[in-house]
Amino acid sequence: MANCLTLKKSNCKSCFRCVRKCPIKAIRFSGNQAHIISNECILCGNCLVQCPQNAKQIVDGTEKVKVLIQSGAPVVVSLAPSFVANYEGAGIGAMQEALVKLGFHSVEETALGATVVKNEYQRMLREDNRDVIISSCCHSVNLLVQKKFPALIPLLADVMSPMQAHCAGIKSRIEGAKTVFIGPCVAKKDEAEQYVGTVDAVLTFEELDTMLAEAGIKIERRCDSNDESRARLFPTTGGVLNTMTERMPEYSYLAVDGVENCIAALRDIEAGKVHKCFIEMSACIGSCIGGPVMSKDAHSIVGDYMRINSFAGRDDFVVEQPTPAELSKSFIHIEQDLQMPSELEIMAELRKMGKFRPSDELNCGTCGYNTCRDKAIAICQGKAEITMCLPFLKEKAESFSDTIVSHSPNGIIALNEDLEVQQINDAARKIMNIRSATDVLGESVVRILDPAIFLQVKNSGRSANDKVYLAEYKRFVNRTVAYDKDSRTIIAIMRDVTDEELERERKEDVSRRTAEVADRVVEKQMRIVQEIASLLGETAAETKIALTKLKENIADE
Repeated sequence: MANCLTLKKSNCKSCFRCVRKCPIKAIRFSGNQAHIISNECILCGNCLVQCPQNAKQIVDGTEKVKVLIQSGAPVVVSLAPSFVANYEGAGIGAMQEALVKLGFHSVEETALGATVVKNEYQRMLREDNRDVIISSCCHSVNLLVQKKFPALIPLLADVMSPMQAHCAGIKSRIEGAKTVFIGPCVAKKDEAEQYVGTVDAVLTFEELDTMLAEAGIKIERRCDSNDESRARLFPTTGGVLNTMTERMPEYSYLAVDGVENCIAALRDIEAGKVHKCFIEMSACIGSCIGGPVMSKDAHSIVGDYMRINSFAGRDDFVVEQPTPAELSKSFIHIEQDLQMPSELEIMAELRKMGKFRPSDELNCGTCGYNTCRDKAIAICQGKAEITMCLPFLKEKAESFSDTIVSHSPNGIIALNEDLEVQQINDAARKIMNIRSATDVLGESVVRILDPAIFLQVKNSGRSANDKVYLAEYKRFVNRTVAYDKDSRTIIAIMRDVTDEELERERKEDVSRRTAEVADRVVEKQMRIVQEIASLLGETAAETKIALTKLKENIADE
């Protein structure tokens, strides 16, 4: 299968929306990036439409078309009838003028090929005596049957699609012609690649818009129609049936749109519940006018249908009908590489996700899979990762967070904006002598702490750090209070420093008393020195007097 859809890896945000919207889960996640599984994809384009990051993109065909135009060969456009819905107010004449200015040789309506296909369907119902016939106009439906319902391949109408029938007719009429189909479908690019030689290139309406914009060409809002154009109804739900001019009374005629509805119908057919029925199937809801690359601004199922209906005539195009052999188309089984895991393997993955009992399987669908079991199977097949499970991640994160909070040596209290206790850990309960967390959870913080600092932090938005003595608990704590605006939570972290504070006070008391003792010792020593000095002074005076008298006596002699 052609790789018509690619992924811009830098854009993928792992939201899993593409998986949720993919009806056959043909998307694999690895390394937090989505990867389209080409062998499973049916190119319905749901992921392209649903991706909020525009991470999916269609392989551009404009350069290939420009090369065809520059080759000098007559390049003829097969224009899908849904153009009327995409380019409101523009008829085939206005489209021809614009596209010829781009360098195309001419423009024809794919509805001509639709008339040929419709005629062949009617012949099959009239002559082939088949039980169930499934229309093969929609390539996505064909891929769905080829990949997921191989037993039903014989029921696909072995007839070219309108695109192929029309382009084959162009080449038979215009010598050396190259054909370019323009429409709202991604899958047509793959169809052109699979069945080489009929359609040389495929453009989406978006790619055509790009080419017109680059060339400065505008499509005039001028509508022209004619009554010989019933097949213009083909791009609407039931459009094939509405163009049929004859019905076989022994057959039922049914139109089904949307991949999920097609899958349900195919399961009923597979189960043998449907007989003698012609079923028109379209992968897109609303059929082709609900295509993935219809203009998002103009897209409206009801409005688009009304424009198509008013543009379509009531009679058939006049066409030269090819033989059944010339319109024949074959389908083969496209085998899938993925194998169904064993029950033991599935249960092992479920256990890894914390799903030990059926009651653990929430089947929330956040990961993109309908059930936890489907997700486990996808993990076994390498399509999904265990981290895609939101409840698993939430539980893991909460468990990790709770472990940190619970085992923190610091007291932690979380309050909401109404200053009500939302969480309190064991260390905080020990600080405040709280028997159980349930005693305070949901209660106002004023019951256990002064709310002033919490109000201050909430109003200012700035954290606060202080050391405070909680008199009612006889505890000293170093406290940090912060406000998280995103979660609207006020968090208080308290470190019990009571022992440190008491030790500091004890040391201060010892130092004070030591200083007092030292002061008393110094004071006493000073008194002793003074007394000694006083005694020494008196003795020296007496000695001086005695020596003076002795000196005088010796002198007299």
